[in-house]
Amino acid sequence: MIIALVACPTGASGLEETLASLAAEGVHVLIVGDDPAADLARLADLPYWGCEAWLLPLFAGDRLAIGAARAYRAAMGEPGVTAIFADDDLSDLLGRRTAPHFKPDWNAELFRHHDYLTGACILRVGYDGLATAAEAGAGWAGALVDRAVAEGGGAVHLRQVLHHRRQRPQPCLPLPAVSIAPALPRITAIIPTRNRMDLLATCINGLAAADYPEIEAIVVDNDSDDPSTVAFLAALPGHSRPGLTIRVMRHPGTFNYSAINNRAVAEATGELLCLLNNDVEMLAPDWLAIMATQALRDEVGAVGAQLLYPDGRLQHAGVVIGVGNAAGHAHRFLKPDEEEGYFRRHALPQFVSAVTAACLVVKRERFLAVGGLDENSFAVAFNDVDLCLRLNGRGWQSFYEPRAVLVHHESVSRGPDRDPVGATRFASELAALQHRWRTDEVFDPYHHPHLSRASEQFALAI
Repeated sequence: MIIALVACPTGASGLEETLASLAAEGVHVLIVGDDPAADLARLADLPYWGCEAWLLPLFAGDRLAIGAARAYRAAMGEPGVTAIFADDDLSDLLGRRTAPHFKPDWNAELFRHHDYLTGACILRVGYDGLATAAEAGAGWAGALVDRAVAEGGGAVHLRQVLHHRRQRPQPCLPLPAVSIAPALPRITAIIPTRNRMDLLATCINGLAAADYPEIEAIVVDNDSDDPSTVAFLAALPGHSRPGLTIRVMRHPGTFNYSAINNRAVAEATGELLCLLNNDVEMLAPDWLAIMATQALRDEVGAVGAQLLYPDGRLQHAGVVIGVGNAAGHAHRFLKPDEEEGYFRRHALPQFVSAVTAACLVVKRERFLAVGGLDENSFAVAFNDVDLCLRLNGRGWQSFYEPRAVLVHHESVSRGPDRDPVGATRFASELAALQHRWRTDEVFDPYHHPHLSRASEQFALAI
């Protein structure tokens, strides 16, 4: 049984539309007015209230889509589930529908910063949950959702628009500052490089300026032959100081990003690793501590930063599996200071399927537990995606942290794969990714089947 709790404080409009919608779907109704505590207390006196009842918090003016109740009832029997949510859109006073929100599956970190459930979900909550919600006053609906997802450890997602709404909860921006871990462990930054002393110097200077207690930097030189770069590398260890140790390791031969990093990891002494491209430029000193703090969480695997192109557009805000039948950078080319993007997702911390290794922090023991980077199948491309998916499979979920912001000049020193050898290698790596992870078939749980696989901007599929 589903019981709708319709928020209708004084001055609210659209109640008649909501009630008509609920009647058409065969849903029982309780109006919650200006005294939520008293109104919610009445719920326990209703003859159809009981442990099998599901609650549907709504707001006056909202409507259910045709067949919504049937869709919810079909999902209610799953064992252990206490919250089920659906996609929604906006509906104006004339009934015109706009702005569909095709939501990710349950994402606990995203939910902390954007309540994308309240007003578009059903909940199984007992008497204690009702009492807690009653104490929340006008925020009773959100309190019910918080209680239900906490008790069930998340929520089930129905990937269909079941709600037409007057308004939605907005993302909580600006973000609060990250509470930095009190005892940050030693971290090893691994920086593959070849020539381009100018890029490497910028990267090393940014690393040295990081507000972090103890850093080991391993610069891995892949056949630099520029005299100024060779001299710079020779002098680098002399710039070590308390809290910063710099080493240079030689790795001659064909560029193999995975092999280079694996070799350096074998000699790393940090509890944490930071895989770092030599063409990354730091904008603030707190980036490393922010990423390390998130990487220390029990449920987190690889942590990725928000990376910008030099012109300020987004280069990386997490990786979406299946885009291009491979993997794409979420929200690429968005102007983060000027454009809202897709429900401000680029601006919010969240779990993702993968992050780029251009700037990636992970626990060394977890990196080793999954076998490190695959240097045979993914020498250059998709090694980070493959690593993240293996970490995810062990319960260490990839994490996007937009409060760590850096500039990425993207493969400037190595160059693009436009020569025949590079193109052949890339094709092989793409085939390996599709074979191992079925990226040409699966949908990313943090994306949506109704969003285009051909776009990194979360565009609607046509």
